[in-house]
Amino acid sequence: MASDDGASPKEQLFEACRRNNTSLLQTLLSTPPFSSAPQKTAHFLNTTTSPLGASALHIAASHGSYETLDLLLDQEGLEIDHTEPREGDTALHCAVRWCNSQGPQRWEEGKGVVEILVDAGCDPRIRNKARLRPVELLDPRCGEVREVLQRAEMGMMAGLGAGGDVVEESDGEGGAGSESD
Repeated sequence: MASDDGASPKEQLFEACRRNNTSLLQTLLSTPPFSSAPQKTAHFLNTTTSPLGASALHIAASHGSYETLDLLLDQEGLEIDHTEPREGDTALHCAVRWCNSQGPQRWEEGKGVVEILVDAGCDPRIRNKARLRPVELLDPRCGEVREVLQRAEMGMMAGLGAGGDVVEESDGEGGAGSESD
């Protein structure tokens, strides 16, 4: 059954992520039922997936959509280390794959995409279904991005967050984004 109402919220979300369209994403998240309802926004962002199981964060990272990633990562309760079912990739794996596909002329952009995810707390130690961490997927010539990922891994192993912040252990399950007490 066809609808005359235009694109669905899911279609708008994925289009914003693919095209780095922050105005579309801001409009979507500022209208009911998402406006002034952080739990509904988080639920929508965390449960809306593509037919292959990719979240909005995966799609934005796969397209190098830095500004859209920034806006998504500002949403309270966003799950940042979700793995998609096909490859088992996190958004950080997707960002590294995107960086590799751009070649040396755009590695600086790729570094920014990886950095924003690491700074938000994405765990660079997570392995995908091929048992690879993001750093192991990275083109070996991409030294600056490699340094970002290695620093983040070392920081997490030392009890610091991926961005260098001290992390306090909790009794609850972790990996649920930027929730704070």
